[in-house]
Parts: sequence; structure tokens; C-alpha cells
Amino acid sequence: MSALDWIVMGLVSSFIVGYGYWKSSRSSTSLERYTRGDSDLPWYTISLSVIATQASAVTFLSAPGQAYTDGMRFVMFYLGLPLAMIFVSAVMIPFYLSAKGVHSV
Repeated sequence: MSALDWIVMGLVSSFIVGYGYWKSSRSSTSLERYTRGDSDLPWYTISLSVIATQASAVTFLSAPGQAYTDGMRFVMFYLGLPLAMIFVSAVMIPFYLSAKGVHSV
């Protein structure tokens, strides 16, 4: 890598760390508020978060390779994903939001 590449990587990394520090120190008054958003997020925000987490860049990069390697068998996995997302959104997320002391959602 050239010096310019290292400079760009350093600037981007510094920006990401600085932005994260700024957002976390600005209005988070408690761990509960920071990690769970006071549990007042609307359903569509949580649903979009679940979908975005599932449909990451890794999915778009790995699906063609998986199709090439496994043939069309992998399609069954992707056909089951909407059912899994509905289950997670309808059953698991309300369970975690009602649990006290759980900060992973």
C-alpha cells in the first residue's frame, strides 16, 4: 500500500472513532438509554434493523460463490429467511425488550 492509502485509512478510522465518541458522550445518560434506546423504538425501526443486519455486504459477496459451489441448494436457506425474521421480530425481540439486564438488543 502506498502512503496515500495509509493516510486515507488513518483519516477514515479517526473519523469513525471520533464520531462514535461524539455520539456516545452527547446524550447518553445511562447504559439503558445507550444500549436499548429507552425501549421506545418504533416497530418499523427494529424491523429495518433486523433486515439490514441480515442483508449485509457479506450476503451479497458470498451468495454468488455459494451458488457456484453448492448449486441451487442454497436457495432453500434464503427462502426460509423471511420466516426467521418474522419469528425474531414477533417473538424474540419483545422477549429481550421485556427482560431486565439484557443489553444486546
